[in-house]
Amino acid sequence: MQIVPIQPAPCPGQKEPWKTELSDAITSCDELLHELQLEHLLAGFVQHNPAFRLRVPRPFVAKIQKGQPADPLLLQVLPTLRENEQTGLMDPVGDLATMPIPGLLHKYHGRALLITTGACAIHCRYCFRRHFPYSETSDQTSRRSGTLKYLREHPEIQEIILSGGDPLMLDDTKLANLCAELETITHIKWLRLHTRLPVVLPSRINASLLQWMKNSRFKITVVIHTNHANELAHEEMEALQRLQDIRVNLLNQSVLLKDVNDNAASLIELSHRLHDCGVSPYYLHLLDKVQGALHFDVDDAKACSIIAEMRSRLPGFLVPQLVREIANTDSKTAIFDI
Repeated sequence: MQIVPIQPAPCPGQKEPWKTELSDAITSCDELLHELQLEHLLAGFVQHNPAFRLRVPRPFVAKIQKGQPADPLLLQVLPTLRENEQTGLMDPVGDLATMPIPGLLHKYHGRALLITTGACAIHCRYCFRRHFPYSETSDQTSRRSGTLKYLREHPEIQEIILSGGDPLMLDDTKLANLCAELETITHIKWLRLHTRLPVVLPSRINASLLQWMKNSRFKITVVIHTNHANELAHEEMEALQRLQDIRVNLLNQSVLLKDVNDNAASLIELSHRLHDCGVSPYYLHLLDKVQGALHFDVDDAKACSIIAEMRSRLPGFLVPQLVREIANTDSKTAIFDI
């Protein structure tokens, strides 16, 4: 296995590269269309949504093919008039009903999920938490004692999941301090992070992040979120290699999205690319029916047909589990062939 060298930390006072790239992200639909040479093709279909603005870092934009309005990466990030449709739910998976204290979801046995931040590096248009009240519920230092108290009082919790938003939007000092506090709870064994940043801003996988992960007593799993093979290029592969080098377990979850990846060929290519990157396919989610995103929905029959074809053409370890999240259930619901 090739060892990818860890990039040195920036000099004192120098801004970290990932933060520079983040601050330079495109937040204007007009700028994005201009950058991709699509002004005349798409201008009449774009929705300038102030409540859920466009946000896409330039390293991700660089992977979108110019002049192609149906590019599968573009479709994930470009706001369109379809988002005005009022069908769907504000809280499609019932998160708010499973929150015993602000910022902590205790939905499934043996694990709890901490909403670390409402910030994301990229605003995916199908996001199931696009209406989530982050200002009222995300983890804050002032609420941390209540979170830790709850976790100490529930010895059945063995795994903590950091989510958001995206937990890697926090700087490494905050992440390391949070991890150190969680490590004081002896019955917690595993730490899981759900993040899009290794795919969107691979420079985020830097020396300081790797250092606190390597020093943690937790067995760490990082679940990345990739929907299409075109999202994984050389820089992303190197970032994932750096995580492998410190023995982080890498999984991927995807969402089945109409016109983005709703065919077996795209998902087979994604599984191949993930395997090349040392990442195991984990879940393929049916769309959470959040308001503003139902135009991405794929029906169950087609989803099962896709999975059946993947099973016929791939070894089992490269076929993700097709699941739906249903509110008030004890686990993700596996979807079988129909």
